[in-house]
Amino acid sequence: MASVMTDPDLQQAIETAALKSDRFRLEREADWVRLEEIVTQMEKGKARKLSDEDVLALPTLYRTLLSSLSIARESSLDAGLIDYLEGLALRSYFMVYGTQTSFGRWLKGFFGGGWSQAIREIKLDIWIALFVMIAGTVIGYVLVAGDSDWYYALVPGNFAEVRVPGATEEALRGTLFSTEEQDGLGVFAAYLFSNNAQVAILAFALGFAFAIPSILLLIHNMALLGAMLWVFAQRGLTVEFVGWLSIHGTTELFAILLAGAAGIHVGRSLAFPGAKSHLTAASDAGKRAALVMAGVVIMLICAGLLEGFARQLINNTGGRYLVGGAMLLFWLTYFFVFGRKRAEIAS
Repeated sequence: MASVMTDPDLQQAIETAALKSDRFRLEREADWVRLEEIVTQMEKGKARKLSDEDVLALPTLYRTLLSSLSIARESSLDAGLIDYLEGLALRSYFMVYGTQTSFGRWLKGFFGGGWSQAIREIKLDIWIALFVMIAGTVIGYVLVAGDSDWYYALVPGNFAEVRVPGATEEALRGTLFSTEEQDGLGVFAAYLFSNNAQVAILAFALGFAFAIPSILLLIHNMALLGAMLWVFAQRGLTVEFVGWLSIHGTTELFAILLAGAAGIHVGRSLAFPGAKSHLTAASDAGKRAALVMAGVVIMLICAGLLEGFARQLINNTGGRYLVGGAMLLFWLTYFFVFGRKRAEIAS
């Protein structure tokens, strides 16, 4: 028969366990306390006040805590101690592996150089997208120049009323400088914005298919612009039409350029992953392209505001070029100059 533990034996066992638990706590408690202080500071949003030593020690202290928790469980130590360690481990996990950046801080980093850095990293894809867009414009122009029937195939029928092959200079000029708020070209501009926003999103989303659909979409979209450009060019209104378009087009078309480049970047990374695995290459490219697309949405909003207000308020070619040129200069400076030194220092 198994022997029954007497009261003195039970008391001694309890004291031994308590002593063992106390010794275990004393040997490691300093690290737990330090870790808890660091985690508490970070939870309060005061991570900047932490010393470099504390920040560097965080992962080590976390691993030490997990080791202590494992020993405590295997040794069946005090339940209260195990609960404390488990709670601290859970809090520490989010500090070590969780996202530490608040939305405000992320936004500051995004506009402070993160967005422009992501764009500079896909510079090759931007050049490819730019070539494709120029080619699409030329294709549309040449097709309509060779056969005006192509115009009706490229431009939506409900907008092919006044602005058609053979229209007079007076009629076309009237659409560019009409003082009516709901002039036909204004409606067409609204269509272009809506269409271009869809194209930008699709050009990015279709990039996973090795970028081929993205390229075809850019060509088709710009062929429409090329066809419209030919109509005005035939009446010597190229400068006026480009001026009308530039007031919001430098932002809008730039957004499409970046969206197309983001899609091409994803597709190119899948097709040519280099030394990386396809999954890793796609993941890295996707994160970079997603950051670019977040900015594209902002650019499209800016283009919508310019199209809705500036285009109607400025009714002369010089003013339109001034606004369009200023916006283009702003984007080029922001993307390819701003934050460059900071990125070089960080690298």
